[in-house]
Amino acid sequence: MRDEYDDTIAGRKLSPESLMMSYGYRPEWSEGAIKSPIFQTSTFVFESAAEGKRFFALAEGSADAEPGEKLGLIYSRLNNPDLEILENRLTLWDGAERGLVFASGMAAITTAMLTFVRPGDVLLHTAPLYGGTDHFVHDVLPEFGVRTVEWEPDMSEADVDASLELALDGRRLAAVLMETPANPTNDLFSIAMARRIADRHGEAGYRVPVAVDNTFLGPLWQHPLEHGADVVIYSATKYIGGHSDLIAGAVLGSKALMGKVAGMRTVLGSMATPMNSWLMMRSLETLDLRMRRETASAERIAVHLAAHPKVAKVSYLGLLSEGDSGYDIYREQATGPGAMISFWIDGGEEEAFRFIDALSLIHLAVSLGSTETLVEHPATMTHTGVDPDEKKKLRVNGALVRLSIGVEDPDDLIHDISNALDAI
Repeated sequence: MRDEYDDTIAGRKLSPESLMMSYGYRPEWSEGAIKSPIFQTSTFVFESAAEGKRFFALAEGSADAEPGEKLGLIYSRLNNPDLEILENRLTLWDGAERGLVFASGMAAITTAMLTFVRPGDVLLHTAPLYGGTDHFVHDVLPEFGVRTVEWEPDMSEADVDASLELALDGRRLAAVLMETPANPTNDLFSIAMARRIADRHGEAGYRVPVAVDNTFLGPLWQHPLEHGADVVIYSATKYIGGHSDLIAGAVLGSKALMGKVAGMRTVLGSMATPMNSWLMMRSLETLDLRMRRETASAERIAVHLAAHPKVAKVSYLGLLSEGDSGYDIYREQATGPGAMISFWIDGGEEEAFRFIDALSLIHLAVSLGSTETLVEHPATMTHTGVDPDEKKKLRVNGALVRLSIGVEDPDDLIHDISNALDAI
């Protein structure tokens, strides 16, 4: 029988699509159950006081693990079988050494950033950001003495360097936080450029971590660690969960960095539950199938929108061509365009609302990356709390509509969209 962490058969390395069914789990652990059970427990029994002492020493870092020794199960805020199996499987998509799963995407982002930044530090971030992340960066972190610097889509590397120099003034650059593609505009940012900037402005002995929120492209279409990032972040509610029935987040990276983030997660108690971890294991088995279907449909829908007279502009990675802004970045660091489409109605908020309200098959709801197609109006929904001048500058205006394409028949979706555009 193959070992629970064996990713090869007779020398052939297996793909994540194949390993999602079994990696990190052996049926004999659970009465032969082919799927891992839900370990719905808060605590775990030690066989002896000495074992309990050893487990806690390893967990607290006061002792080093022997070769091949694993941290034993203690308490579900620290570890749980469902959590650990899921985290092991998630590492396969991004080629990470370790993964951590959280109670929400925001829990993942905030826990990771609070691990790296300290009062007096500087955080460099791309813009626009998801509304919740924007609030954390612009309203919460400054209360803790953290200064933030914005990297906008049209800024050159020299521009970003100049902005950083003004803000640093003896301070430490603690981290770089990126969304690429950006929510909700699909603007692209170069991870390699972020790595160069981080290295130029880091202190001796401190590698500035570059963290990439990879939610829009998901584990299938972009692998930030291959392009210089240190940390990959997901709202696992989206493509990883993929069924609009759970809230979760994930952070992946090296064992050293994830050890620090795991320590912060233990203190904050921001881990995912056993039930949600089990649900995400279920979802990972069809991640590749879902994302490929959704992307194929999105490519057709984006072409249809781009040709429609009532659509002023479409932002979809699959429509980028040589010479377009972001094209080189897309070719360098993405393997596919994904299923997120942003477009601007010919008009404003009133026309956008007419379109949205006329849809029948497509649901009006926030979130994305699920089996059903969703539409939302970013300026008045997910990004309503973003500074009005910031929204105007970054084109998050009344005409902008965001679509997350699901697995429905693409011809039915195009028909629904066409009818709704006729209602403008």
